[in-house]
Amino acid sequence: MFFFPIVALLFASAQAAILTLHTPKVVVTSATGSQLRSESISLTQPLSTPVTLGKTDTLKLTFQIVEKDGGKGVQPHQTFLRFYDETSGEEGVQPVRVTNGGKAKFELNMARPPLSLPPTSDAPLKVTLMIGSPLHSPLKLELFDLVVPASQTPPVHPEEPNFHPLPEIHHTFRPDQKMPPRPISAIFSAVVVAPWAVLLALWSQVIPRVPYPFSPSILPFILTLGAFEALLVWYWVGLKLGQALSYGAVLGLVTIFAGKQALSKIGDNRINRK
Repeated sequence: MFFFPIVALLFASAQAAILTLHTPKVVVTSATGSQLRSESISLTQPLSTPVTLGKTDTLKLTFQIVEKDGGKGVQPHQTFLRFYDETSGEEGVQPVRVTNGGKAKFELNMARPPLSLPPTSDAPLKVTLMIGSPLHSPLKLELFDLVVPASQTPPVHPEEPNFHPLPEIHHTFRPDQKMPPRPISAIFSAVVVAPWAVLLALWSQVIPRVPYPFSPSILPFILTLGAFEALLVWYWVGLKLGQALSYGAVLGLVTIFAGKQALSKIGDNRINRK
């Protein structure tokens, strides 16, 4: 079922007409209009001498696209000139306008070069004509080498340095602080602790003494007070606030009952002394 269309397509491709160029010619003129060079282009090989353009010169390329059998003018679907720099690998493609009769004309003014012209150096550009048409076989011709003035260096963008690698950052750290000798540390530690020792000694002379501090009724209250101090130290060292509050709430209930019992015992002792 699909065999006949495929065969028909292959047959049509085999019978496609061949395109060629009629009277291809290249002309170079100066800014004043004087003709610097005029030469016909061979279809079998490119020009032996490169075409050279100055900064104000103009290149004119004219030709007609015709069928090889019959010489009928053809307007192909696509017609391009390719400029290729073999040294840098840069290339540019410029479309060429063709009339219904197949006549084409291309101008390259170096005073206003097109954007399709690639960045150039001292190496010549290979100029190739490429023609494509759905009803004809494609055509590709090497026309000539083109020597144009080298491209100017593009201006540096003000933010261009921001896209380069920055110098490596070398961090410098202070040397480790030297610890003082142990005897000096011990002397200053004693100086810090001495006021507390004097305070406790004077407190023992001022504050009334609690009778029977180690009795079974009073000792638990004193131990719970000490547990509160230990809990604060533990919180400072490693506990979280929620944990410290939970432990403190439980310890507070125990302290209330222990304190009530201790106060009752002290009251009983005072009554008995009277």
